[in-house]
Amino acid sequence: MLAQDVRKSLVNVADLNQLKSNLNSLQPVDAGEYIATVPKKQRAIAFRLLNKGQAISVFEYLPPEIQQQLIKSLHDTRVVQIIEAMSPDERAVLFDELPAGVVKRLLQELSTEQRQATATILGYHEGTAGRVMTTEYVRLQEGLTAEEALDKIRRCDKDKETIYYAYVTDSNRKLISVVSLRQLLFSFPHMLLREIANQRVVKISTETPQEEVARLMKRYDLLALPVVDRENRLVGIVTIDDVVDILEEEATEDIQKLAGVSGGDEAALSPPHVTVRKRLPWLLANIALYITAAGMIAPFQGVIKIVPVLAIIMPILANSSGNVAFQVLSVTVRGLGVGEITPKDTWKILRKELTAGLGTAIGLGCAMIGLSLMWAPTGEHWVSFVAGSVMSLNVLIAVTLGTVLPMAFKRINLDPALICGPLMTTTLDAIGFFTFLSLISFVLQVIPK
Repeated sequence: MLAQDVRKSLVNVADLNQLKSNLNSLQPVDAGEYIATVPKKQRAIAFRLLNKGQAISVFEYLPPEIQQQLIKSLHDTRVVQIIEAMSPDERAVLFDELPAGVVKRLLQELSTEQRQATATILGYHEGTAGRVMTTEYVRLQEGLTAEEALDKIRRCDKDKETIYYAYVTDSNRKLISVVSLRQLLFSFPHMLLREIANQRVVKISTETPQEEVARLMKRYDLLALPVVDRENRLVGIVTIDDVVDILEEEATEDIQKLAGVSGGDEAALSPPHVTVRKRLPWLLANIALYITAAGMIAPFQGVIKIVPVLAIIMPILANSSGNVAFQVLSVTVRGLGVGEITPKDTWKILRKELTAGLGTAIGLGCAMIGLSLMWAPTGEHWVSFVAGSVMSLNVLIAVTLGTVLPMAFKRINLDPALICGPLMTTTLDAIGFFTFLSLISFVLQVIPK
């Protein structure tokens, strides 16, 4: 985040020469954050103040929508220079957001090498390793010595995205082993790569889901992960900065989907029409689902008329059990998302949640009895004990649904974050209302009012 004192100094600058000096002295990510916050009309002016090298670095840190705006406002020559200098994976992300006609024109302006690299990445499905990889990596022939490998890296690989790992291949680019820069530096110059390199290579295919890529890099503490095609030929690497972006993207997506935001990719500063488009469908669908819960209440309108305090108790019953379910759901979805658990662990997780849920059920049940006793008239205190019992039962049902539903959807390859929330809430409310009102009706028949 851009420091407050730096932001103030930039805002208070009236002299363009001074602003130019300040922007070019900032770290690219900080300059990008500042440019993203200035008004739209001044954004292109601020970007033009950057020197060529700084502009290229800053551009990669800007949000896609601002990148698009700048492309429209800059000279074609300047745009091509910036696009050419971008890493292939970042360029592919940008091209995903641009109109097809603009992408076609920009691709034609790129050098042959960069055009092929970008086309390769764009040829893979979104959300896969092939789509997030970069084709800029260090490749070595297996017959080299440590000294020859270091000399090759110095001469040819200074502009590669990372040099901390070098990948050893045969003449057909088939991946054989991996060697770190540390190993090369601390080996005797005459030692062959086959004597130094690690033959047990952790690798992924181009179609590996990006979530699995992130899990593997975290599991093995890697800075980069090689990507191979079906014939084990090295085609790219996924670097740690890509994985940080993946983890942020996945976390954002899961959080927003749990709240019912379609797509799970709404930005805080999205235009109002985008916000409405992403939120309204879920809200309308939730109303449709809630008709089921409302249908459970409709036959008991006479009961509510006889015992008006039910209108006060029922919202608390629904809200409390719903909160319990969402707590369990968020933990379960997170565990599935990071690979901590799988559907095979359903019974183990359910036992744990039911044990913990029993204590929660007793606590919330007692709280419900106490609150209901405060509101219920003297002759209707029995309602409190029915409410407390139903609250305890609904809590146990909530922890069960919060565990079983996401596991079940994951098993059939549906997104648990998007589907479970509304379905679980509606089911809980329907069960809770029906059970509560049925018991109240039964007691009213046994003990006439």
